Amino acid sequence: MPVEKVLVLHGPNLNLLGSREPDVYGEFTLDEINNELKKRGKSLDIEVDCHQSNHEGALIDHIHDSTENYRGILINPAALTHYSYALRDALIASGLPLVEIHLTNVFAREPFRHHSVVSPIADGLIYGLGLDSYLLGLEALVNIIKKS
Repeated sequence: MPVEKVLVLHGPNLNLLGSREPDVYGEFTLDEINNELKKRGKSLDIEVDCHQSNHEGALIDHIHDSTENYRGILINPAALTHYSYALRDALIASGLPLVEIHLTNVFAREPFRHHSVVSPIADGLIYGLGLDSYLLGLEALVNIIKKS
């Protein structure tokens, strides 16, 4: 049984994966991503707890509750990436290691996607690799946790 836990947060509209712009985001669903993360977590001896919300406050509540139960946070803030200082402040307040991921190459997309308010506070950033962004992000987060 894994002795450590990490929190995975998926931001707005990621519940639509598989049907939302599959040419951009891929054909896999959020459930498939979560299942793959849990499998990878098991191989890394870490429990993965996944949550998605379309509501900024719900994500912030998960972050506030994270400090007692988790060793790190893997987050795809989705559209909140670009403007949510409230999310950023909650992540800072958690004091937990943080890896930000994105399914797509944000720099190959619209200019507004090139700026993240989360990236400057993250321990690492992985983007543009689809599902692998999540899996590599989880591995990086576990490595960061092991070094702390």
